[in-house]
Amino acid sequence: MSTHAADVRPLMSRKSGRLQGAVVVPGDKSISHRALILGALAEGRTRITGLLEAEDILCTARALEALGAGVERDADGAWTVTGRGLGGLAAPAGDLDFGNSGTGARLMMGVVAGHPLAARFTGDASLQKRPMGRVLAPLQSMGLAIEEEGRNTLPLTLVGTGDLVPISYRLPVPSAQVKSAVLLAGLFASGETSVIESEKSRDHTEKMLRYFGAEISVEPFEGGLRIALEGRRTLQGQPVAVPGDPSSAAFLVAAALITPASDILVKNVLVNPTRTGFYETLAEMGADISFENEREVSGEPVADIRARTSELRGVTVPAARAPSMIDEYPMLAALATLAEGETLMEGLAELRVKESDRLAAMVDGLVACGAIAHARGDTLTVLGLPKVRGGATIKTHMDHRIAMSFLVLGLATEEPVTVDDASMIATSFPEFRTLMQQVGATLDEPGQASNEARGKDHE
Repeated sequence: MSTHAADVRPLMSRKSGRLQGAVVVPGDKSISHRALILGALAEGRTRITGLLEAEDILCTARALEALGAGVERDADGAWTVTGRGLGGLAAPAGDLDFGNSGTGARLMMGVVAGHPLAARFTGDASLQKRPMGRVLAPLQSMGLAIEEEGRNTLPLTLVGTGDLVPISYRLPVPSAQVKSAVLLAGLFASGETSVIESEKSRDHTEKMLRYFGAEISVEPFEGGLRIALEGRRTLQGQPVAVPGDPSSAAFLVAAALITPASDILVKNVLVNPTRTGFYETLAEMGADISFENEREVSGEPVADIRARTSELRGVTVPAARAPSMIDEYPMLAALATLAEGETLMEGLAELRVKESDRLAAMVDGLVACGAIAHARGDTLTVLGLPKVRGGATIKTHMDHRIAMSFLVLGLATEEPVTVDDASMIATSFPEFRTLMQQVGATLDEPGQASNEARGKDHE
């Protein structure tokens, strides 16, 4: 498969009838990255079921293969990773290309830091604009070297070492990616590496490290948390069942809420509390959603999420909730255009350094659709309207979540909404269009839709 998304493909959504049905979304992206990485660092084999087979994850799989790990897709759809053990990876013959995946690139920086090898990290045009400095800074203090001194964007050549120094690092801002990179590097350091966070961020790395046999503790510390890892402890390969991605489920849930007479059940979704801020916010907005059949899978909480058409009201989303829903703000902003009153989303500075400047992209797209939205500093304000016009072509800036959010909004606008490129949706949710159409949503290529309309005129 190609590392990069396919050629540009516009896609259009328009008002649909009732949405209904039960669906299963692809595996969680965060857990899929970590299962592959820890499987490669463990001894023995790791069998992964439910792995997200999207471009972001495939880039991580190819990078691990290039470093000498065995990564294979089995005939039954499961994946097997043959680990090399701590310090067992080898220098790659070529670049490590992470496509559009910031998570893959940043976590793998922590892995490469602990190996005496040089590896050139690169990615697509969007990833090459994203800052890497806040990950590189703590890794450099542990012993990682960078050939392109003074640069903090890809492409970069990283030079690891077999003699990393353990550190105690206080996160300047909540970031699961930075925390995870430091903890992964800490596996190779002699002694205790710790990360202190003032606000709890996604804890999949801590859970999975423990699941693979790492010696790790999480304790309250100065109003936050201190995560401590003892280095140079052997990891053992484990079976991993990856639950559905709550960020992908968010689009189907949102579609049900704003489409009349709809009722959708999204099955087997990860409901880790560090990932459910979007659903907590929807409940505050008056959404008819519920978690059913709650259970635990591979150490993570899982449930089926039911969503029905709802009358939403505007709310204030506090900055403290941002870490638990950072990927869902584009979808929430689109929903807020149809909620009664004003919705304020605070503490969104992180959105300016995602795949695009998501704050600016959302405001521009919402205004183009006739909605009322503006961003000041790190706060996004959206005023709900009885009806939203739509009728715009949205610039996605190569951002999959911008594309999917506006395609969902188009199901409820007066006129269709077109995104200028839907190809990059494959980076995280390749089944998006198929599953949306399965529950009854109307998504077409712009030319296809107009041809159908002309055909009906002649009938």
